[in-house]
Amino acid sequence: MIQLLTGIKSATAALSAERLRLDVVGQNIANAQTTRSIDGQPYKRQVVSFESFLDRTDTAPGSAGVPSVRISKVAPDERPARSVYIPGHPDADAQGMVQMPDINIHEEMADMIAASRAYEANLASVKTARSMALQTLSIGKR
Repeated sequence: MIQLLTGIKSATAALSAERLRLDVVGQNIANAQTTRSIDGQPYKRQVVSFESFLDRTDTAPGSAGVPSVRISKVAPDERPARSVYIPGHPDADAQGMVQMPDINIHEEMADMIAASRAYEANLASVKTARSMALQTLSIGKR
């Protein structure tokens, strides 16, 4: 039974991480055309980095911990902005060039699909572990 609960704990950590990844991808898509952010520069695409760790909370003494995942950082992508010729744009320079975020919508959509599938897989493992735990509890009732 303890193994089922630790599996659920690990999967819920992954669910939280993937939810944040989906949020960041959504922000990237929403700001794909943002030429001026708070700092006056084009929006910088955000990139999510994961890290694995051993969660030692709520474990038995002497236990190594439960393998888990978390977001280590959300950092701006280092790709430079791309120049696009839009002469009438308010942010255009003297030559009509506008600095646009280097965000590829296709790349973002592929990242969103991967995050969504990972979320669904972790959710399925939580549902399976829950079902197994309920079946284990019902053994003594028979």
